[in-house]
Amino acid sequence: MSDEPIRVLVADDQALIREGIASLLAIEPGIEVVGTAADGRAAVELAVRNRAEVVLMDVRMPVLDGLHAAELLRERLPSCRVLMLTTFDDEEYVLRALRAGTGGYLLKDLPPRELAQAVRLARAGVDQHDSAAIRRLVGALDRVPPERPRLELTEREHEVLRLIARGATNREIARQLFVSEGTVKNHVSHILGRLGLRDRTQAAIYARDHGLT
Repeated sequence: MSDEPIRVLVADDQALIREGIASLLAIEPGIEVVGTAADGRAAVELAVRNRAEVVLMDVRMPVLDGLHAAELLRERLPSCRVLMLTTFDDEEYVLRALRAGTGGYLLKDLPPRELAQAVRLARAGVDQHDSAAIRRLVGALDRVPPERPRLELTEREHEVLRLIARGATNREIARQLFVSEGTVKNHVSHILGRLGLRDRTQAAIYARDHGLT
């Protein structure tokens, strides 16, 4: 990991929260707050201009909400990791955040030290999601009747996708299907590429959406 401080931007439409988070992070070693924004559009512009590596983004903001801002940032600054930081654990927001390719969905009651650690993990490429919010999402998805898959995958790729959705590792999938781990990795890569997904978390959500679990 680079010795340079992590360049962080804080976006929240409430000034007290925005500046409070920025102040807390500014005193943390290895973290540099490069800007704050009160709406999604300003967050995108400042993040691009200041080469932010991590953006803490509220969900509900004026001009452009945090989820649309996250999607736009993914296009304009692909290296930037977005952490949604909100008071809302609504399952729709969590699902949209996952589909937008954010690096996490966290609630604002997070202790300050954990927030700083979340920033460090985000820069390291680790996805983070509030457990209560994810439980709400899973519960909501369980209540939705499964759709017929609209996938163009092979039968073996369907099997791999089902096992991913059940939380199986590549090694566990390889054992169950009697193939090598390298073969499983190739299948996972093909699945992500064909479905336009970023990682295994999005693949699991996609599989659940389409009744493949």
